[in-house]
Amino acid sequence: MRIKQFFLLLAAGVIVLHSLPVNAQVSHDADSVTIRKLYNEALQNGKTDSNLRYLTSRIGARISGSPQAQQTIDWAMRTMGQYHPDSIYLQPVMVPHWVRGAKETSYFTSKGRKVTMDVVALGGSIGTNGILMAPVVEVTSWAALAALTDDQVRGRFVFFNRPMDPTEIETFKAYLAVVDQRTQGAIAASKKGAVGALVRSLTLAKDDHPHTGAMSYDTAVKKVPAAALSTNSADKLSEALRKDPALRYSLRMNCIQLPDVLSYNVIAELKGSVHPNEYVTVGAHIDTWDLSEGASDDGVGIVQVMEVLRLFKATGIQPERTIRMILYMNEESGAHGAIKYAQQASLKAEKHVAVIESDAGGFAPRGFRIETSAAGMAQFQQWRTLFMPYKADDIQLQQRGVDLVPMKGQAKALISLDTDDSRLFYIHHSAIDTYDKVNPREVLMGAAAMAAMVVLISRYGL
Repeated sequence: MRIKQFFLLLAAGVIVLHSLPVNAQVSHDADSVTIRKLYNEALQNGKTDSNLRYLTSRIGARISGSPQAQQTIDWAMRTMGQYHPDSIYLQPVMVPHWVRGAKETSYFTSKGRKVTMDVVALGGSIGTNGILMAPVVEVTSWAALAALTDDQVRGRFVFFNRPMDPTEIETFKAYLAVVDQRTQGAIAASKKGAVGALVRSLTLAKDDHPHTGAMSYDTAVKKVPAAALSTNSADKLSEALRKDPALRYSLRMNCIQLPDVLSYNVIAELKGSVHPNEYVTVGAHIDTWDLSEGASDDGVGIVQVMEVLRLFKATGIQPERTIRMILYMNEESGAHGAIKYAQQASLKAEKHVAVIESDAGGFAPRGFRIETSAAGMAQFQQWRTLFMPYKADDIQLQQRGVDLVPMKGQAKALISLDTDDSRLFYIHHSAIDTYDKVNPREVLMGAAAMAAMVVLISRYGL
């Protein structure tokens, strides 16, 4: 019976196959061969690991405006130049220059006891101008803050202690649900008269590693210092507040915002053979926060973009549409590089078919997150089977690339490489985002997946 069912299914499959147009079958087969060629080249001869080791060990943290950021630009130009693109050039952009200064110190005192806290300044925060000491009020939601009177907040730190949801399967969704307290906390606290904002680190880990990240100010609201506590420190402070609501918190931060400086996006091109004035871009961001090597965020993306260029050249694949490999400056604190690129593309009236980004960490690729029209999504869904052998066939809506957003309305599709995000926020924006947390094969698989997507869009457009 099982044998009979097998042959019936096989016959049905043959009927379906022969019902397809002949040119569709040939095209699909040719695409499969091309994609296999890209994966073979990446997995046998890929350079992502050696490039990432150089970037993390020889340059390291490369916060926007720093000498290390410029070193990365110079290195990227040299490295991509060795892969012989048709052109490679720099795109000037002015970027913020924030400096952390001496390491932060923080503790609270309660009933004669002093407890040290693990804390870092949030990116873009002002310093404390010496030691800032004040009582603390804890909130776990915006509604809880709104319910407090100004008198209950004035002269205190507001402690935002809303954790990521551990039951959310997609940790990226859990992160997006709480990131607003980091980005907007200082503004909301200051509006009620607080002297500073303390934010629980955005991670599911229970450890002593605080996670930094961008925060915002409003020109109409007084600036107050903002810091991130490690999850263990946040739990200690919350427990202590329950026992002693009158405890006092001490914070010293030495950070400073310096004038903007000139920096660059790095752009390499492979000219399209059929539609040279239509563009498909693949990008990542150069800058990191200053706490670590930035291996996963976004060193992996940098070396994957470089690898896409190398894969095209090594396999001899000639793109029908022009491919741009872009390394953007300043994603972490304003996306100034991506904004500049979009402005220039608009001024030149360039036709962008798709923009792709890798900024989801150095983990196994699962597919792509896409923002496009219904017709465009239908086309991407037709390509899913080509990615199935590589376990990268999960095609979903809602791209997640910060550097893609400025191209909304100019490009037909905004596409972010999607990875298994289970481990991402354990290391995100912290001192433990280091080379040893990255699996070399997973990085290569991600580079090959992006190269395959670029080939398809270059061949068929949208």
